[in-house]
Amino acid sequence: MYKETLSKDLGKLAAVEHATQALSRRFSRIGWALLFLAITSNVAMIATVGMDHQLFIVAAGVIGGYMALNIGANDVANNVGPAVGSRALPMIGALIIAAVFESLGAVVAGGDVVKTISKGIVDPAQISDPDIFIWAMMSALLAAALWVNLATWLSAPVSTTHAVVGGVMGAGVAAAGFGVVDWSVMGAIAASWVISPVMGGIIAAAFLAFIKFNVIYREDKIAGAKRWVPVLVALMAGVFSAYLVMKGLKKLWKPGPEIVAAIGFGVYVVTYAVVRPLIRRKAEGMENRNKSVRSLFTLPLICAAALLSFAHGANDVANAVGPLAAVVDTAATGGTHGKAGIPSWVLFVGAAGITMGLLLFGPKLIRTVGAEITKMNPMRAYCVALAAAITVIVASALGLPVSSTHIAVGAVFGVGFFREWITGRKTHINHGRHNREPEPAQTADSDAAERTRRRRLVRRQHFMTIFAAWIVTVPCAALLGAGLFLLFAWTFS
Repeated sequence: MYKETLSKDLGKLAAVEHATQALSRRFSRIGWALLFLAITSNVAMIATVGMDHQLFIVAAGVIGGYMALNIGANDVANNVGPAVGSRALPMIGALIIAAVFESLGAVVAGGDVVKTISKGIVDPAQISDPDIFIWAMMSALLAAALWVNLATWLSAPVSTTHAVVGGVMGAGVAAAGFGVVDWSVMGAIAASWVISPVMGGIIAAAFLAFIKFNVIYREDKIAGAKRWVPVLVALMAGVFSAYLVMKGLKKLWKPGPEIVAAIGFGVYVVTYAVVRPLIRRKAEGMENRNKSVRSLFTLPLICAAALLSFAHGANDVANAVGPLAAVVDTAATGGTHGKAGIPSWVLFVGAAGITMGLLLFGPKLIRTVGAEITKMNPMRAYCVALAAAITVIVASALGLPVSSTHIAVGAVFGVGFFREWITGRKTHINHGRHNREPEPAQTADSDAAERTRRRRLVRRQHFMTIFAAWIVTVPCAALLGAGLFLLFAWTFS
């Protein structure tokens, strides 16, 4: 009796100690984030000495840093989550790769000119008062940051671009009325809520189906791998080279579509010539098992995660610093503009904030995207990465304002739902083959077991949470932006 009581007490003490450590780590991360924001405020103060509206610029700098932290915590998970979930990369390795390549993308290819009015949502000419414009941009940035922060807490990967769009729209309407918004652009963005995840899911499922039917389900899996894995790796290299030229380097170089296609095809040919003999040598002596085939995708998947992170850093740093750059430009020139240069200190805030947010708070969403939606392995994760790059290229060519977040997560769902379909199909065929006339009770039990097993492939709770977060991102960010603008206008008028 004494030993049993002692054991229970020790268990309670261990639980309390574990909870205390977890709480301590949480507060430690918050402390580091606050330190970063304090550094950001000092950098902004030093960089804007003598400028008008200096306090507003410093406040906007802190808000921009806060937004960058949230982008790192939420959006970056889409690039490395599948690689972590498939165990191609450990968490620490994924964090290092993402931090390095996100920063490189932001600093090297982040560019020096961005549209401060995200996606052309509002016309800055209709907000002629510099003070009102500054309040509107600060409200939009803070609204987007608060919404992304809430989504991260709910483990829902959302589009930071859509959050910024919603914040700018709401603040713009509050500042100058509904006429300031370009509703045709808003309609295209609303359409992208459906288009981007569906495109990503279909393409990822198509690649997974191709691999399964041409490699995994073959009698000689290794022969299939020798034939098709070099093609898939070369395709990835060609697609990513085109992706980086179109998206990751677009601020430095804007080649025409013919040059982009030629670069992609050239990289495909060279990669195939190099990879084909390497894959053949590596496949020699491998066991004729699925696990052997999956191992061939590990290195290409790591490369894909790095390249996606670079392109993401180059593009999404503008979500953190675009409105901040607008505030700085308006304060410096005394007027409102559709475009604004990004000072180096502003770009630093964006790049450093995304990296800090990733390192401090990123693992939560990385686990959600990589492991909690559906089970990943290197082959499935590879399909997700390839689908994300291809979908962005196709959407860019068509002029569709899609979200990389929606595409990547849609690809994860596409892989999961395809697995449900193909597994259910195989089970049905096998059931019909071995049980020509099953008893009703057996059929009911079998169907119940099958439904239970299939539900585990894609977790419906995550699906509904993420889908709901996507639908309400723009309207919620807009309401927050409008409310914050009215608050700022009332406080400082």
